Amino acid sequence: MKTDIFRAGLTVLLLTAIALTLSPAGVAQAAESDEELAKKTQNPVASLISVPLQFNWDFRLGPKEDKYNFLLNVQPVIPISLNDKYNLILRTIIPIKANEFPASVGGMGDVVQSFFFSPKEPLNGWIVGVGPVMLYPTATDETLGGRKWGAGPTAVLLKQQSGFTYGILANHLWSFAGSSDRSEVNATFLQPFVSFTTKTYTTFGVNTESTYDWRHSQWSVPINAAISQLLKIGGQPLQLQLGYRYYADAPTNGPEWGLRFAVTFLFPK
Repeated sequence: MKTDIFRAGLTVLLLTAIALTLSPAGVAQAAESDEELAKKTQNPVASLISVPLQFNWDFRLGPKEDKYNFLLNVQPVIPISLNDKYNLILRTIIPIKANEFPASVGGMGDVVQSFFFSPKEPLNGWIVGVGPVMLYPTATDETLGGRKWGAGPTAVLLKQQSGFTYGILANHLWSFAGSSDRSEVNATFLQPFVSFTTKTYTTFGVNTESTYDWRHSQWSVPINAAISQLLKIGGQPLQLQLGYRYYADAPTNGPEWGLRFAVTFLFPK
C-alpha cells in the first residue's frame, strides 16, 4: 500500500511541476480580485475558507537510513465572523500517515486544532491572531500518536507589503490527560516564514516548521523552500505547491530530507 502511495505521489509531483511551469502565462491577465486571493493564501488568518491537502515524503530514516515516511495533512481553515471587528479562524490539521519507521504502519495521527481570534483590520500594518490550540489523541495506532490530550496558546504575526509576506506562527502544547504509560507532551512549535508573490500569482517561499521537545531536549528543524501557483480549473480557484526540505536538526534516526506537494482548494466569498 505504501509503495502505491509513494509512486502515485511522485507522479503527482511530476505533473504539478509541469503545471507550475506552464501556468503563469495563463493567469497573467487575471482580475484584480485574484491578487487579493493570492495574498490571502499567504495569510494563515485570512477571512477565506480553504482546504489544503499537503502530501509529504521524508527520506533516509532509521539506523540504516533506508526508510521513508509518508504524511498527508488535511488542513481545513474556516473563518467565522464574530462581529464588525473580529474573526475567529479555525485551523485544523488532520494527519494521515503511512510509515516505515519506527514501525511499518498506516493510519490517522493526532489531530491539532487552533482557534485564532483575529482583528479584521491590521494593527499598525501587522496582521495578528491569538488563541488556544488543542491536541486530540485520535491516532489509530500507538506509534502514530502520543495517546495524550493537550492544550496551550498559539499566535501568529505577519505583515504584507510590496508582494512580500513575512512573519511567524507559534504554539506550545502541554498534555493534561491521556494514557499514563506514555510520555508527557511539552513542545514548542515555531514557524517563521517569508514569501514573495509575483504579478502572475507565483509565490516563492521559505519557512521552518521547527519543534522543540522540552521533555527530551530535542529539536526537529526542517527548512522548507517552495514554489506555489494560483490558478483556476473550471472556475474553481486553487493553489498548487511544490517544495523541498532539508532537516538542519532531527531526532536520532530522523529524516535527512523530504519533498512536499500541496493542493489548496479556495472558496472566496
